[in-house]
Amino acid sequence: MNPTTLPRGDFLPVLKERGFFKQCTDEAALAELLAGEKVTGYIGFDPTADSLHIGSLLQIMLLVHLQRHGHRPIAIAGGGTALVGDPSGKTELRKLLTLEDIEANLTGIKAQIAHFVSFGDGPGDGLLLNNADWLVGWSYLDFLREVGRHFSVNVMLSRESVKQRLETGLSFIEFNYMILQAYDFMVLNRDHGCRLQMGGDDQWGNVVSGVDLTRRMNRQEVFGLTSPLITTATGAKMGKTAAGAVWLDERRTSSYDFHQYWINVDDRDVVRFLGLYTLLPMDEVRRLGALQGADLREAKRVLAYEVTRTLHGEPAALAAEQAAAALFGGGGDAQGIPSSSRPATDLAGDGLPLIDALADAGLAASKGEARRLIRQGGIRVNGEAVADECAR
Repeated sequence: MNPTTLPRGDFLPVLKERGFFKQCTDEAALAELLAGEKVTGYIGFDPTADSLHIGSLLQIMLLVHLQRHGHRPIAIAGGGTALVGDPSGKTELRKLLTLEDIEANLTGIKAQIAHFVSFGDGPGDGLLLNNADWLVGWSYLDFLREVGRHFSVNVMLSRESVKQRLETGLSFIEFNYMILQAYDFMVLNRDHGCRLQMGGDDQWGNVVSGVDLTRRMNRQEVFGLTSPLITTATGAKMGKTAAGAVWLDERRTSSYDFHQYWINVDDRDVVRFLGLYTLLPMDEVRRLGALQGADLREAKRVLAYEVTRTLHGEPAALAAEQAAAALFGGGGDAQGIPSSSRPATDLAGDGLPLIDALADAGLAASKGEARRLIRQGGIRVNGEAVADECAR
């Protein structure tokens, strides 16, 4: 995505107008800083899978807006913090990843973020870093002496992300995550002049801890800003469907299925999602959001096309749009619909197992994934839900 330089001081007003703004540590001082100079801000992404999903897309768009307003974004691929696991918003301990798992996941995630944000050595470019570079080399005792001494256990226990987990059980390794994330902010401020940390509102306690640690160790005023946790109008978690998460990787979620997710959003979510997930001018967002009845389908079409185009490119967005028209409107080109070819002999006798068909067509990443989708009610054939894993 090519960055477009807009007035630096408009960054916070734009975030508020588009629905990104939730909390800020010192809004007035941050607004003054953003208006007066180029500010470096960061967001972290933990590589818990080899692809991000659309739950992360809101944070990526925050970096996009930061860069479009002439500031410098830093994306942290959390190769170090992923060894611990973020307890925020979780009810149980994450599966601990190996270094090999993390390294494989980082490859895909870095490429996805770089698709949206311009990284490099140019004056308008951002930085893409891995916090393993400054976390993994520490010895435990040295880290406790140099960093841990700045933290109050009483304050840590008061953070919402910790309090929620204390009810179900919080491991000691997860309890340390807040310190590691705070240390990231201090390092980025010290080494790259970073003055702003952003994230989802479930990260507020971690963000505030980073602001405090940076002030203590670097003696510099820094800021934290969080965005709302996005749920759909029905209360569902953003990006979750009966078929599972909606991934940014084409291999996990095809561009057609990605496009269909946005086409099928609740009518009440359209204007909000247009503001958050596209770069359309807000006047156009409001015009589309004001459409009623059957005309609202046009707003959904624009939403699906714009988000798919931004992620997968214009050809893929057009192909997904034409495939949907072929399936549901009796016109268009069906070439973009996920499919596979099988010899007629495979369909003889009892026919082809449904789990094979789903995996071959790319509608499920594997046969195991196909079974899970069937069990969860995420598969329909000719409009009818299929509950039998052995169906043919």
